[in-house]
Order: sequence, then C-alpha cells, then structure tokens
Amino acid sequence: MRKILIWLMLGLVSPTGSAAEQESCRNDPALIETDPAAIEALIKPHKLRILTFVGYSGAGYEHPDQILKRAARELDKRRPDAFMVNIGATSDGIGAIYRLAKSRGFKTMGIVSSLVKAEHVSLSPCVDQVYFIQDSTWGGVLPGSNQLSPTSASIVKVSDEIIGMGGGEIARDEMMAARASGKSVTFVPADMNHRIAIDKAKSRGQKTQAEFKGAAHALFVQQPRAGH
Repeated sequence: MRKILIWLMLGLVSPTGSAAEQESCRNDPALIETDPAAIEALIKPHKLRILTFVGYSGAGYEHPDQILKRAARELDKRRPDAFMVNIGATSDGIGAIYRLAKSRGFKTMGIVSSLVKAEHVSLSPCVDQVYFIQDSTWGGVLPGSNQLSPTSASIVKVSDEIIGMGGGEIARDEMMAARASGKSVTFVPADMNHRIAIDKAKSRGQKTQAEFKGAAHALFVQQPRAGH
C-alpha cells in the first residue's frame, strides 16, 4: 500500500528550483514512499511508457545548453500521450530536462533514494510524482556485490527506454543493467562541469585530473553496442 508523505509540510524536502523552472512549473508533487517490489504496480495504471534520463546531477554539465537541445530532440520524437518522463526528481544537472518535458505536455516523475530526506535536497517544481525508495545508498551497484541498490533497481525495472547524457558510476550501472535486460539504451557523451569537478577534487586533497567524461563514457563510447 502506497504511503503519501507530507515531507513538504515538514520541510524535509523542498519543491524549489531555478527561477526559470519556477516560472513555468508550479507543481505540488505527489510524494510516495515505496520499494522495488511495489513501484511497478503504482506506475502501471498510468498506461504510459517510461522514458528515463540519467546523467550528472550535482556534478553539472560543462555545456548544459547542448544537453537541453539534445533532450528536446529526443522528446520531440515521442508523444506525451504515450510516454511519461522519469529523471531523478531534483533540479540539478540532468534534472533541467523536467522543464522541457512539462513545456511539451509530458507527465513527469522521479525515482530517488530516501537519503534526500537527510540531505534536504530540493525537488524540481516540474516533477509531478516522486517515488522515494528506502535505500542506504544513492544508487548504483551495491559494494561487494553485483546487485543494484534498491533505488537503481527500481529505475531499471520501470523504465522502457533509458537515455544517458554523460554520467558517473550510478548512471553507468543503471544503463549496464538496463542493456543487459534487453531494454533500449542510448548514450550521449557529455562532460561534467569542469570547475565543479576540479573544486571537488581539491577539497578532497586529490590530484586534479583533466578527465571530465564520467564513468559511463569509457563503457558506452569505447565499447558501444550496435544500434545504441
């Protein structure tokens, strides 16, 4: 049984985003707590195929305008009465695509780890429904195993198509799992934001590297699958 949460009222998460998003999207999203076993049954009544975008979130993009242009082309290939757009529920990075989707009439949803409650992460005002998955990680393959975390497993389970625009280890793991299960996966190479990456490396005392392609790039560009 799904549980509609009132975290917005409690201030645990916030549906705020960029000024541009707030101008065109003023949703009060349905906040739903669920798990990988139950999420498919919650989404099925919509009778829409799920188009999922994965990529960089907090790491941002070096050329965000190019990402939005490519996302717009992908959305324009599909009909709002046939697809629902799924991303990671937040406004950061790849989450900017929510506004594009809403402006074209698509219903939107997000699947995200329950860790957002502790981190007070802002939700995109352009997301209609957010599914919070009880998870002790942000996603990807669980350490010391070949299994996806509950959040990533939920994303792969409900997605009919996945489009990756760059992406780190979590996006890579989700695309690999989706591809292994025979689902349509399209990868678009993209650099993470260089300044954010450099500052993050310095804050950790790491040697700065001139590599900004992300973990997904090596697998999907150097070892592409025909037709994807």
